[in-house]
Amino acid sequence: MLVTIPSFALQGIDAVRCDVEVSLQARGLPRITLVGLPDLAVRESIERVKSAMSSCGFDPPRHRTTISLAPADLRKQGPAFDLPIAVALLMAAPQEEGSSRAAKVPCMEAWMLAGELGLDGSLRAVRGAVGMALLARAQGLEGIIVPAANAREAAMVEGVDVRAAESLPEVVAFFRGTHTLLRAEPIDVRAAIAGAALDVDFRDIRGQGPAKRALMIAAAGGHNALLIGPAGCGKTMMARALPGIMPPLEPEEALEVTRIWSAAGVGVPRLVTERPFRAPHHTASTVALVGGGAAGVPRPGEVTLAHHGVLFMDELPEFGRSALEALREPLEDGFITVARAHGSARFPARSILVAAMNPTARGNRRDGTKGARDQEQYMERLSGPIVDRIDLHVEVRAVPFERLASAPTGDGTAELRERVVAARSVQRARQGAVLNAHLRGKALDTGAALDIAGRALLGEAIEQLGLSARAYDKVRRMSRTIADLEGAERITAVHVAEAVQYRILDRYTG
Repeated sequence: MLVTIPSFALQGIDAVRCDVEVSLQARGLPRITLVGLPDLAVRESIERVKSAMSSCGFDPPRHRTTISLAPADLRKQGPAFDLPIAVALLMAAPQEEGSSRAAKVPCMEAWMLAGELGLDGSLRAVRGAVGMALLARAQGLEGIIVPAANAREAAMVEGVDVRAAESLPEVVAFFRGTHTLLRAEPIDVRAAIAGAALDVDFRDIRGQGPAKRALMIAAAGGHNALLIGPAGCGKTMMARALPGIMPPLEPEEALEVTRIWSAAGVGVPRLVTERPFRAPHHTASTVALVGGGAAGVPRPGEVTLAHHGVLFMDELPEFGRSALEALREPLEDGFITVARAHGSARFPARSILVAAMNPTARGNRRDGTKGARDQEQYMERLSGPIVDRIDLHVEVRAVPFERLASAPTGDGTAELRERVVAARSVQRARQGAVLNAHLRGKALDTGAALDIAGRALLGEAIEQLGLSARAYDKVRRMSRTIADLEGAERITAVHVAEAVQYRILDRYTG
């Protein structure tokens, strides 16, 4: 007897159809053979499945059994195949009469199954439930059955019947028609996003008016920023506050971020309603930053987990040179392609990079010739191409005691967000969904045209600072964002002058 049950395998962050096929042979010694490029976790599923079946009162297979995970050339990872394998075995080998539970269940090609089995038959969460729901919808299946812990995240996909199960017997009873699995209620994504809480309010940050202004520009245009200042001046706190002044996630963005986090297995399965904020340690490897893995299909890295949010890299010069250089592609193109021997994957990586560093390796700025030399040597750890890809170079100074002890002043997160949202609305009306930081070619020439005085000022700055062609375009994009924040249709010399002052590191790398 041959039984086929739909399931899925992860390829990067995407779910790919993978059918679990079980064939029972009347002749031969009782043995279970698993084929189809399974990894160790999948091969171990046989023991988990047999123990779970016994614990739930089902008899393990007593025939020669072959389990195939098709297509055979696709590598399978993780314990998500436990549930479909168990149900397929029960369908292929009905229990003998008198068994404590009847296991004859109807054909179920219309339902996609995934879940890890405990030895007692309970179901545990798996990675990729959102991608699974998207795949089931695209394939026109009736619905999916997932562990209860995955139901809420999968339910954010519209048009899919998501059923939550706590144990293997519940799934069997559901297909026998003797039990109704709980249907996960559809989620009002917009309402969930509107209720997202803020982490840090900009009003709580004392002083640092110029740096706050620079981060508002970064949020409005999607620009990358580098904060340079002594230890303890508020660089990290300002970076943590940045997601709060960015526009709320659109439902499509929330779905994409949740799909990424679900595939990566980040934290407790949930709907992501706030802009991501990722802060990898400076000892993070290249693989941890951009994605990959020692074996199998590559997994997303920090640049992908920060998609549609903020990637904060504190102590930027302390990161490994190879890790920093690997950021070139995602910073420029908004995606990263990771190739391995057993497969490759392309991950989205469109985030705002906020990096922070001290002026010198000692942590504080030093005056005099020796201090200038120390600063130059520390800056040399950053390559020119990486500095070129960071739009705003922002100097952050220590806050005087009088300002620290005073009451909070200035605009808070809510006020800054209003200005950012207004500037983004102007961009959307002019150039669609493309932010100023990502304008290229004719769109850049049309959208960021300078007046005569602005063009002359930018030409002079190029001569004095030795700006590269990439830095030249970044100044134009920043000028466009500054003009949008001021409600100006044309870019003037005033906007260009402010943009040029954010290229302070070009004197070290130019």
